Amino acid sequence: MSLSIDVHVIQSVPPSNINRDDAGSPKTAVYGGVRRARVSSQAWKRATRRDFERYLDASEFGVRTKRAVELLSERIAKIEPDLEGDSSVAKATAILKAAGLNTKAKRKAEEGDLELTEYLVFFSNQQLDKLAELAVASGGSAPSAVAAKKVLKEGNSFDLALFGRMVANDANLKVDAACQVAHALSTHAVTNEFDYFTAVDDKNPDDETGAGMIGTVEFNSATLYRYATISVGALQENLGHAEATGRAVEAFIRSFVQSMPTGKQNTFANGTLPEAVVVMVQEGRAVNLVGAFEDAVGSKDGGFVRASCGKLATYAQDVAGAYAARPVAAWVTRIGDQTASLDALGKRVTFDDLITELGELVRASLTEPQ
Repeated sequence: MSLSIDVHVIQSVPPSNINRDDAGSPKTAVYGGVRRARVSSQAWKRATRRDFERYLDASEFGVRTKRAVELLSERIAKIEPDLEGDSSVAKATAILKAAGLNTKAKRKAEEGDLELTEYLVFFSNQQLDKLAELAVASGGSAPSAVAAKKVLKEGNSFDLALFGRMVANDANLKVDAACQVAHALSTHAVTNEFDYFTAVDDKNPDDETGAGMIGTVEFNSATLYRYATISVGALQENLGHAEATGRAVEAFIRSFVQSMPTGKQNTFANGTLPEAVVVMVQEGRAVNLVGAFEDAVGSKDGGFVRASCGKLATYAQDVAGAYAARPVAAWVTRIGDQTASLDALGKRVTFDDLITELGELVRASLTEPQ
């Protein structure tokens, strides 16, 4: 049976607006009948992907873009430096068309002179490199559609394998996501607040007391429950072998736990690390434990972290008892006495040791495809 890796995170965030709605307000949701702070799954997936760039080789992550013509023409020009600019663009456009990805003229002047793909497409850097090589190897002939599509069905990067790719007009190029990320929710009720601010003109005369600018920014603070899960079997299918699967799991856990969406970071400097991380390896389906917080946490103990960890620990044990669903392995990384109740859920380790031991377990559980 395929293994699922469930990641549960308790993280307190001070006044912040890390994920805004269309009106600029912090995103919220009603759960358990009360208003909660919310951070969308897309926001944290993007933060995770961007964090990969800190420590992974470029060949191991990718790019989601409409600007594939630009990226490919640059690669083609590096392979054939004597090629004129228009020729490299033509080759880039032709190889994309061969792969089944049509391009269209820009809509806005600021998008540049080159055509864009019809929609955002997720490429690994490896796939872009190979498409450029294929475009050059085709010479003056039309690139092979079979060969171009084959490139896009191989060489998935870690983020592409984890988060998937949908190509609207060619289902054969689809990559099913091996990872799911839930919207982060506060474990307690939240009310958004407003900060009224003024900015002073540094060159104002001494007798001028007025502000150069005034405004408001909306924010909230919250203790969040964050959850994500990885299907180990699906990830291996997307990447092709056990070592890459183990490394992708390690990279995801490191970046998902430690990353932070960047909304209003300069205004609030809200870059905290989680108070607690619980990773459980399950046989079979993944289990989101957000039900622990359907009844919103109160702040009787002077904060939300202690009560949130206590409710998570109790609920996880209740679920395991009711459904006879004991994890294959579980680890806990935590800070402070207020998180001590989580020790009942797994082995307490440092974050680095958690990643190392999880990676070893994943590799040991897999056999290479024949």
